[in-house]
Amino acid sequence: MLALSRKKNEAIVINNDIEITILDVKGEQVKVGISAPREIPVYRKEVYVQIQKANEEAADVSGIEALKNLF
Repeated sequence: MLALSRKKNEAIVINNDIEITILDVKGEQVKVGISAPREIPVYRKEVYVQIQKANEEAADVSGIEALKNLF
């Protein structure tokens, strides 16, 4: 992991087309702005983990086999 120090209104650029800007710092809370092309999804990590879990459950082959047994 790369750890960088940034102050309010300073930014980081990733891969020439993603910009992360520190918008505000209040105590231990940091407000971050992210500019990225529309085709690049940006999620909070806890949301991303939920999406991954839901995708894994939807792709669960044992669930499909259980459905086949019903018919």
